[in-house]
Amino acid sequence: MIAFAIAAFAAALTCAGAEERQPAPIPTPAQQAPIELPHVDFPSLDGHTMLIAHLFRPSTDEPRPAVVMMHGCSGLLGRNGRFFPLYRAWAQSFLEKGYVVLVIDSAKSRGFGETCSAGEARRTMWRDRPKDAYAALQYLQAQSFVRGSNIALVGWSQGGGVALLAINDKSIGRPEGFAGNFAAAVAFYPGACSERLQSQPFTRVPPHGWTSRVPLLVLFGEDDTWTELKPCEAFLAEARGRGNSVELKAYAHAVHGFDAPNLTRRELPEYREPDGRIPVIGTDKDARADAFVRVPAFLAEKLGK
Repeated sequence: MIAFAIAAFAAALTCAGAEERQPAPIPTPAQQAPIELPHVDFPSLDGHTMLIAHLFRPSTDEPRPAVVMMHGCSGLLGRNGRFFPLYRAWAQSFLEKGYVVLVIDSAKSRGFGETCSAGEARRTMWRDRPKDAYAALQYLQAQSFVRGSNIALVGWSQGGGVALLAINDKSIGRPEGFAGNFAAAVAFYPGACSERLQSQPFTRVPPHGWTSRVPLLVLFGEDDTWTELKPCEAFLAEARGRGNSVELKAYAHAVHGFDAPNLTRRELPEYREPDGRIPVIGTDKDARADAFVRVPAFLAEKLGK
């Protein structure tokens, strides 16, 4: 199993594309054929999807805390079948910190490409991905090399919004009667982070009632035009006022995807929002450096080492 994890991660390390569809050079014939990364499969709790997930382990059989990673709306993999650099970098960081890492490919598991555009595929992802999160939790809790009470959920963009939908006390993903839960959650620039979208009729949560026993860290760029900070900030402040353990770190001048490596800042007019906003993505070196210190420190406090 350890050899499998190392081989899988080595394969994921050489991705040609970048998160959010960064243009890449024309591939050579050898690069055009996508690879198939080793993976583990288990059923989603949506009742019909067999999830594809990538498992990475430290080189020890001692039970370790674990991290479940949930990708954004662009998906997990580039055209050549390898991880986008954003997820590659974070998976490597978590692994180096001694965590078991389980990366869920919710898009490929359902035969979807990008789900940033409005449509049935995007609605399916918002509805069913919280069930993917708890299927991943149950899978890890069944492994002898995982400390079942020390598992975190980490999501980006759509995956960050999924984390908010998953961890609240009226979760649309947690099975009835299931006593287990995540020990912590981290959401990067989460979608659907607002009082309106985290409440009825979109969820089971009554208005102004979002509550979670899971400590939450949210990281956001102040200049994000894809998932806006202001409604999320107001929502989280109200939740914190009700006694929830919620932390928000906002980075001045940073935009969507600030933690991706070497992502050239640019507009994405193909994903223009209904109100006219054009998403902008790009690396912010200072914000990225802080996140790669802040998130491991948060996880070390909540999960232990």
